[in-house]
Amino acid sequence: MIQKNSFTLINPQTGSLAFKLFYFEKNNPFDHIQRLNYYSMVWITKGKGSVKADFSEYNFKEDVLFSFSPYQPFMLNLNGEIKGWVINFHPDFFCIHKHHKEVACNGVLFNNIYNPPLIQIDEKTRINFETVIEQLKTEMQNPALAQYELLISYLKIFLITASRLKIEQHAKIHEVDAEKEKPFILQNLKNAIELHYKTKHSARDYADILSITPKALTKLTKTHLNKTLTNLITERIIIEAKRELYLTNKTIKEIAFELGYNDEYYFSRFFKKHSEVAPQLYRETVGFDRANASL
Repeated sequence: MIQKNSFTLINPQTGSLAFKLFYFEKNNPFDHIQRLNYYSMVWITKGKGSVKADFSEYNFKEDVLFSFSPYQPFMLNLNGEIKGWVINFHPDFFCIHKHHKEVACNGVLFNNIYNPPLIQIDEKTRINFETVIEQLKTEMQNPALAQYELLISYLKIFLITASRLKIEQHAKIHEVDAEKEKPFILQNLKNAIELHYKTKHSARDYADILSITPKALTKLTKTHLNKTLTNLITERIIIEAKRELYLTNKTIKEIAFELGYNDEYYFSRFFKKHSEVAPQLYRETVGFDRANASL
């Protein structure tokens, strides 16, 4: 399905979107909360404003790339004219978990609770992105033998390029933070959440582990990570729940129990509150061929 500056590939088995590339200008296609059942990368080539994602809000200027996971809520508020490109792809088309060793974007571009979902695009990366987009457009306009394989190859180049840039920028931010004496306790907090998120769900739990008051710890996370402590814990639990729904055949009850919830229905309400979709619907619309999942 091809329209002017819009190229869409439909999954013939499900009838849903597999891959889409489109250009937008003037009108903001993200002026209300988005909860998409596929991955979305939005490259703003012109314009500025702010983005709301999950529990946080960030300002941005032109030449910025946003990356959002399935059902991750986001919207853009603009100041003036805007132009950009969007790449959408469903996990059925390309599974970032299954191909993690090849592209290493999970935990970098997607599913990273400690860093903003955006990177600033430099001149070298901009040229690379423009080249990849032209290749994607050409392949979508003239489908031929092994179209799927070529599109995947170009998508991988885009993802790897963006991941490398974000890692590089994140390292520079760490250097600046070190100079500003960013509290070491935040690294300890990250380690504690990774160790205990399946059994400890309250802000007080982590404050006790780190020998600090919940109020003081939340103030630090809000100042340096732009999120409350409760937000961080919640996001980590939801990411793991989505991964289990996405990749395994485990029942919702089993997933709930593994994440520290004895009541399956309480867990389902918790998941829906923070994902705007019930666990079973998430599995049906995002989870790929779980029978063949090996992760």
